[in-house]
Amino acid sequence: MACDRYAVRVEIVLRPLVASDAETLASWAIDPVFCAHAGWTLHPSVDDAIPWWRQAIAEPDPLLTRLLALHDGEPVGHVDLYGGEEGVRELGFLIGPSGQWHRGRGTAAAVAGLEYGFTELGLSRIWAEALEANVGSVRILRRLGMRETGFGAVEEFLGASSTYLQFSLSRDDWMADRRPE
Repeated sequence: MACDRYAVRVEIVLRPLVASDAETLASWAIDPVFCAHAGWTLHPSVDDAIPWWRQAIAEPDPLLTRLLALHDGEPVGHVDLYGGEEGVRELGFLIGPSGQWHRGRGTAAAVAGLEYGFTELGLSRIWAEALEANVGSVRILRRLGMRETGFGAVEEFLGASSTYLQFSLSRDDWMADRRPE
C-alpha cells in the first residue's frame, strides 16, 4: 500500500503559460475576494489587467518557472517555482477566481508543483511561505508534509497584521513519503 500524503481527489495538470492565457489570468484581477486574498491589485476591467499578463508571459523573469494549473482542461490557477539558488526553489500556488476555492484544487496544484520541481527540475529542496492568517494556505503546506522552518516578514492580510510562516521539504523526504509502506 502506498503512502497517500500526495494523493489528491482532483487532478491538476501543469503546462507552461502561453500568450492566450493572458485574458484568463487577467480575469481573476476583477474578483475582489481573490485579489484581497492573493495580494493582487483589483482592476476595474479584464482589459485593464491584460497588458501586465501579456508582458509577464512574453518576458518571464529568468528565475521564475510559472505553470498554468488545469483541471479537466480548464485553467484554475497557477504554480510558481522561484529562485536562483542551485537545487532550491520557492513554491507558490494560487487558484482563481475565488469561485474555484474549497474544491481541493489548491492542494492538488501544490502537489503538482512539488512533483514538477522534484522530477522535472531535479530540485533538492522546495520551500514555501504563507501568512499565518491565511489558514487555508498554511493548512495545505502542512498537509504536504512540509516542515515549519521559521518566520518571515510581517505583512497585512485582509486588514490584519500577520507573520509569514516558512516551510521546507527535501527531495529525500518527498521520495520517502511516496514509497510503499
